[in-house]
Amino acid sequence: MGVRCCTTVHVYDAVVIGAGGFGRRHNEPQAHMFDPDFGGVPEWVYSRRSTTAGGIDMGRGFISRGFRGRRRQAEADDRVPPGQYLVEGFPVLSAGPTPHTPLAEWSFAIEGEVDEPKTWSWEQFRALPSEEFTRDIHCVTKWSKLGTTWEGVSVDLLLEGVDTAAEYVVAFCDGGYTTNLPLEEATGGKAWIAHTYEGEPLPPEHGGPARLLVPHLYLWKSAKWVRGLRLVTEDEPGFWESLGYHNHGDPWHEQRYWGD
Repeated sequence: MGVRCCTTVHVYDAVVIGAGGFGRRHNEPQAHMFDPDFGGVPEWVYSRRSTTAGGIDMGRGFISRGFRGRRRQAEADDRVPPGQYLVEGFPVLSAGPTPHTPLAEWSFAIEGEVDEPKTWSWEQFRALPSEEFTRDIHCVTKWSKLGTTWEGVSVDLLLEGVDTAAEYVVAFCDGGYTTNLPLEEATGGKAWIAHTYEGEPLPPEHGGPARLLVPHLYLWKSAKWVRGLRLVTEDEPGFWESLGYHNHGDPWHEQRYWGD
């Protein structure tokens, strides 16, 4: 597949919205280079937000509705949301630095509107009871992958014993990326901090050593390189949500962008 070039942007067979296009505003991020199977919009993008854990200042990404990827005919249609197509591999963003936090420096925190913050080192986190689960996953760039098997710690377990009046949660990550969720979407057996994929430690390109996994929502809500959850009483749109992505992100209702 050829590389289309212009003066400042290199992308793999993707259509980039120019000035005045969707989501465009002052200092809006510009295009990077993307894997042709991944699509025009990464699961994460560099931002300039800061976090309690991590804190790497990041570069820039972009929004596009025009990606044309390699597709195969949808199977098991009752498991494929409208507008999605199946992939056999696991598409990966191919541009920009991937965080590689040493495990000795890694930690995970529960903070915000809580009676007492909680923090785990990597060793403490891995000593917690884990669950193995198999779920279908769906990316906002319209690919779906069925029957993925993960292992991770339930968010319910991490919040066990936490006293809070919060109704929302903000996941924050190495590199400053954030995404927001109603607390009810991250509890009740709906979300995990995953550390294992298909029986192997989660690789960095897929968000390792640990990522939030909320498989019933579009995959950008399953933040890579997660370092903690901040409980809040009022909803705080995350990075992509503040740039035009839907605040909820239900693939069965095609909630990709504002107004969907």
